[in-house]
Amino acid sequence: MFSIGEMSRRSGVKVPTIRYYEQMGLIDAPERSAGNQRRYTRAELDRLTFIRHARELGLSLEAIGELVRLSENPALPHDEAHRIATSHLASIRERIARLKRLEAELTRIEANCHADQAGDCNIMQVIADHGLCETEH
Repeated sequence: MFSIGEMSRRSGVKVPTIRYYEQMGLIDAPERSAGNQRRYTRAELDRLTFIRHARELGLSLEAIGELVRLSENPALPHDEAHRIATSHLASIRERIARLKRLEAELTRIEANCHADQAGDCNIMQVIADHGLCETEH
């Protein structure tokens, strides 16, 4: 059995976040000791580690909740897990494309600025007037 502090140390998840995950139903509320301390099992530590890694992969708490439900029912088809991963990957690719457009536009703006004063600065002018951007970003 692990205290909440030990769960935090072992999983890398902060104590308030562990409590939040309990409130969200992502991990079960643990048993309490005679001194009213939370006492977690190895299974709860494994679940917390699963959640932490899913968050590192950028998954939403809603998606993680669905994955937790699937992990509790291993006989279910994997289609839902596959859908979650595919959807998340598409979202990441969209963000990467948007960031590339932002990078190109900012590179262009910065390269075209040769002013000595902020009032003449191309960067300031373009930021003030979106119409001066060459691409939609």
